[in-house]
Parts: sequence; C-alpha cells; structure tokens
Amino acid sequence: MTPGRLPGQSLLRSLRTRDLTAVVLNGVIGAGIFGLPSRVFALSGNYSLFAFLACAVCVAIIVLSFAEVASRFSETGGPYLYAREAFGPSTAFAVGWLLWVARVSAFAANCSLLAEYLALFVPALSGGPARAALLAVVVAALTWLNIRGIRPVATASNVLAVGKLIPLAGFALVGLFFLQPAQFNFQQPPSYRSFSLSVLLLVFAFTGFEMGMVPAGESKNPKKDLPRALLSGMAVVIALYMVIQVVCIGTLPGLAGSKRPLADAAAAFGGPVGAMVMAAGLVVSLAGNLNVLVLSASRILFAMGEQGDLPAPLARLHPGFRTPVAAVVWTAAAMLALTLSGTYVYLVTVSTLSRLVAYLATCGAVPRLRRQAAVPVALFQTPGGIPMALLGVVVCLWLFSSSTWIEARDTLLATAFGFVLYAMTRWRAARAGG
Repeated sequence: MTPGRLPGQSLLRSLRTRDLTAVVLNGVIGAGIFGLPSRVFALSGNYSLFAFLACAVCVAIIVLSFAEVASRFSETGGPYLYAREAFGPSTAFAVGWLLWVARVSAFAANCSLLAEYLALFVPALSGGPARAALLAVVVAALTWLNIRGIRPVATASNVLAVGKLIPLAGFALVGLFFLQPAQFNFQQPPSYRSFSLSVLLLVFAFTGFEMGMVPAGESKNPKKDLPRALLSGMAVVIALYMVIQVVCIGTLPGLAGSKRPLADAAAAFGGPVGAMVMAAGLVVSLAGNLNVLVLSASRILFAMGEQGDLPAPLARLHPGFRTPVAAVVWTAAAMLALTLSGTYVYLVTVSTLSRLVAYLATCGAVPRLRRQAAVPVALFQTPGGIPMALLGVVVCLWLFSSSTWIEARDTLLATAFGFVLYAMTRWRAARAGG
C-alpha cells in the first residue's frame, strides 16, 4: 500500500465513455485549429487539404496503437504506464516526466493566450495586476475543481467540449453555403519541403489525445471505454478539421496572411457577430484544454508517485474526495509559477519532442506487450497488427527527424533534471528500506 493512503482507498471510478471522449476532444482541440489553417495554407496553398489528410493518416496510425495498448490496462498513467510495462522503469520515467513537463508548459502558454483573448472583451485584462489576478483565479479554480473530485472535473470537461464544438461545427456547416468555387485551384503544387512542413505543423494540432488515456484509474470500464473514446473522439476531430480548412479556403481570399483565420473567415460570411462568436469559441476551447491539462498532468505525477519513481506523498488521496490532492497542488503551483514568470516559451519547445517520445514508446510497446504472457489480453486489436505499429514507429522517427538542435537540447536538459529527482527518490527509498 502507498505510504499515507488509507487501507482500501483508491481513486473513484466514475468516468464513462462520453466523459473520456470529452477529455480526448478537449485535449486535442485547443488553440491550434484557430490559427493553423492560414499558416498551412501559406505553405501549401489549396494542397493544404491534402496536408490535413496526410496528417490525419499519420496520427490515425499512432492512435490505433494507443487504442490497443490502452485496452490492456485499467490503472492511471497512460503512456507512462505502457512504457513501464513494456520497457522498464527508467524509460517509463523519461516518458512520464517529459509528458508532465509538456503539460505544464502547454498550460502556461494556453493560459496566457486565454488572457489575451479575454482582453478583447475586457481590455483591462491585457496586462498588469488585472492579468496576474485573472491567471491566479483560473489556476485556483481549476485546482479546486480537481481536488473536489473527478465528477466535477468530468462535468466541466463535458460542458466545455460541447461549448467548443458548437461554434466550430456551426462555422463548418454554415461556411459550406458560402464557398467560392473559384478559390479551389490545384494547378500550382507546393514543393516537397513546404508540404512536409505543413504536415508537421498540423501533427501538433491533432495531438493531445493521449491525455484521455491517463485517467484510466478513474474510468468505470477503461479497457473497453478508452479505445472507444479515443477512436470516436479522433474521428470527430479529423472530420471537423477537414471541413474547417475547406471553409477557410473557400470563404477567405486572403487566408495566407490572416492571423486569425477562423475569425476572419467567419467575419467574411457572418459579419462582426461571426468574428466575435469565433473569438468566444476560442476562449471556451482554451478553457476546456486547460481543464484536462490539470487533470492529466496531476494524474501523471500521481502514477509516478504510486510506482515509486517520485516521492510517495504524490500518490496520497484526499480521504473524502479520493483525488490525488498533493499531485494536483504541486502541478497547479508549477503551472501558476510558469504562467506568471513568462519564461514558458523556453519550455514549450520540449512539448513537441516529449509527445513524440510518448508516441514512439507506445507504438513500440505493441509488439513488446504481445510477446509478454503476464500482460492482460488486449480487448482491441490494431488493424494490421504489428506492421501497423511498426509503421507508427516509422512515422514518429520521421517526425523526430524534423526537430531542431534547440528542441533536442531543451528536451535533454528537462530529462536530465527529471532523472536527478528520480535518482534522489530511489536513493531515499533504498535508505528507508534499510
């Protein structure tokens, strides 16, 4: 039993398929889709539609491996737990630590962006004490929500998922009636480099789905529900993103130079009201993303504390709410400090490679786990089997090849710092054990 935990005490299993689907949607749909359509169009023109399709295929290959591996496990941890079972504690620690760092830095970036967009409605929030107070209130509210219990978090996630889908779906459906066929011209194909860069940019608008796999220990039937939530959630994302790009191309002639493509396209066919609706949609989208970032990051710390890779108090549960209160508080404190410091830009570069580390480990776990008799049977089988998983490994390695030296350096530094904590935890545990 974990030190400090009451006998028989465990996380509350109350998440249903729809709750996990909402976590997947909130994890993937953040700010990226509100800005990337113009950046990708500037690189690939109308062929950006094929870039969206290519990216969807790449991500789907990785998602299928996640679905199979997730269907084997019922405990909290997601990619950290999968790596631990397949490759051992050291690899698992690197995966879990980098995922936590990525979640914290992503929170800081998105929380700051939230303040910027709220300033469109309340100008005083653009800077100074008002902005700092807003950021503190956001972090405090999400901390309180995550301590109060998994059901309040799930309810907020469900509401915010619907709240972000309504304006995006409305934009996509209404925009189809205003398409200008002359805008779709495929005579000038982009260079290979421009097209591949477009795909790489989009990969990180399609990712974040792994956050839905982390709270398995709070799911009623994780082995069945996690694959369902993952596949259904990503199907919605892929379909929605494709239509959004069609609408952006077909309604906004100056798409390549737009800084707010969805808002500008909505203004083109819906006037100022359309633009404000999309701005409000971005605020809701960011709020949903922030909510699941706290959920997933705190549960990663909880899982690492539970396995003894970080101090055991991180795995202690609130006696009434049955939530990992210490993990939530430490995660929220790191998020607030990074958000207020404004230094998160340095760490955001780690987010890119840390996701790929988790994806590579999970795709690689498919053949490893299939050969281990002691591992629970997978309730979902990846179509194509091991060759499909190996193709996922190839996709991850291709994405790795596009990283810069700065990203690699920052990721190595973050990993090294984490392993110092890991070594200290193990040393203290060994001393305590005599």
